[in-house]
Amino acid sequence: MAGENQTVSEYIVHHLTHLTYGKLPEGFVKADGTVVGASGEWTFAHGPQDIAAMGFMSIHVDSLMWSVGLGLIFCWLFYRVAQKASSGTPSGFVNFAEMVVEFVDGTVKDTFHGRNPLIAPLSLTIFCWVFLMNLMDLVPVDLVPHLFLLSGVEYQKIVPSTDPNITMGMALGIFILMLYYSIKVKGFGFVKELTLNPFNHPAFIPVNLFMEVVGLLAKPFSLGLRLFGNMYAGEMIFILIAALFSAGVAWMLPAGLLQMGWAIFHILVITLQAFIFMVLTIVYLSMAHEDH
Repeated sequence: MAGENQTVSEYIVHHLTHLTYGKLPEGFVKADGTVVGASGEWTFAHGPQDIAAMGFMSIHVDSLMWSVGLGLIFCWLFYRVAQKASSGTPSGFVNFAEMVVEFVDGTVKDTFHGRNPLIAPLSLTIFCWVFLMNLMDLVPVDLVPHLFLLSGVEYQKIVPSTDPNITMGMALGIFILMLYYSIKVKGFGFVKELTLNPFNHPAFIPVNLFMEVVGLLAKPFSLGLRLFGNMYAGEMIFILIAALFSAGVAWMLPAGLLQMGWAIFHILVITLQAFIFMVLTIVYLSMAHEDH
């Protein structure tokens, strides 16, 4: 909840600020009044001004830490399931994991029309990883940041999918696979697809190339920004509801009910967004394998 000496605006900005590591430029005046020396200074940011001064090469440490950590948790869980799997009737988490695998496998069979042993495990990884990242949005917004604040860490965002660097990074990886399989499967036909479609005439090559390249680039942008936009909006609503708790005792019950209601609805959102990211990945890679 918003602190006594913190306005609602400051509370929201604090929760939306990443734990950022980067290089402050020469001559930058830090919050404590000291000036950065001639060679610059690599350090953690202590506010939006520091983050702006660090520029493009800064690193969101919290997003990287939580995304990698959740990926390792997914790998460990499914490794344990693989060890316990048997020909008998599954139970407990093994049964749940098998249901997820069968669901993803069925989706791949219905959507992907080529032959590639990578698609099914890639789809399973994307669905589970994105779901776990989205699931962090259900953790109370003040819990983890407050625990980190007690240990001296000023900022902490725990939902990696609300960081466009993470979602666009994943989308870029899918885009690279799209280009790789388009060239591998279609060869020179991929160039013809970009230059002679939809107008099959040499005079329209510039028009075709422009439209096809724009359509091609739109795929990773839509993939990454859709996930980011939906999760960022959901996180913002949680923060706004949490800010209501500081408005007085009369708002405690309404804020609690709103928090619970939005959390229940958000369970559908986080699952749906993971599913959409997975399905679009399968569709885009299927298009890359289609050789007309």
